[in-house]
Amino acid sequence: MSSRAKIIALFSAFAAGALILVTAVTVLMPAPAPRVTGTAAVGGPFSLVDQDGRTVTEAALKGKPSLVFFGFTHCPDVCPTALFEMSEIFSALGPDAEKAQAFFVTVDPERDTPETLKSYVSSFSPRIFGLTGTPEQVDRMKKEYRVYSRKVPLQDGDYTMDHTAVVYLMDKSGTFVAPFNSKRPPAEAAAELKRYF
Repeated sequence: MSSRAKIIALFSAFAAGALILVTAVTVLMPAPAPRVTGTAAVGGPFSLVDQDGRTVTEAALKGKPSLVFFGFTHCPDVCPTALFEMSEIFSALGPDAEKAQAFFVTVDPERDTPETLKSYVSSFSPRIFGLTGTPEQVDRMKKEYRVYSRKVPLQDGDYTMDHTAVVYLMDKSGTFVAPFNSKRPPAEAAAELKRYF
């Protein structure tokens, strides 16, 4: 074999070895980690009506921080407690209460008509607005907010609702910030809410 043939054979062997090495490294390398943005995908488009029958969309969340809570008017304890706590926070805000708002979104649109909601939310702060709609409209918003709810039959033929009991804090741009702890002294919760004015 001539020296030229030896060089070509040696180069070919080197090139084949390099190709095998590159292929092995590529196959064995771990996949890149998924990119974390730091914000959960909570919230999105919706179209419901308030207790006065007016259409309310996600645009209502813009301009001031909002607390959003999903529940139902026949709720025996969790929902009235959450709305009472929110009312206390708005009281603690004093004149600044106008700079924030809250939405009570029903998970029971069959029973929670605008009229029913109007009567129910009238027991709480006027900064809390009730929202309802068709079952499909409510389901769409529940999906956007990752809310779970389920009808639970009772012995007397009536029913109650199991549901997610989280207060969602949305900033002035309508973007989800975090679950909001309303179970602390109202002045403390009000001070946190003020950070988003």
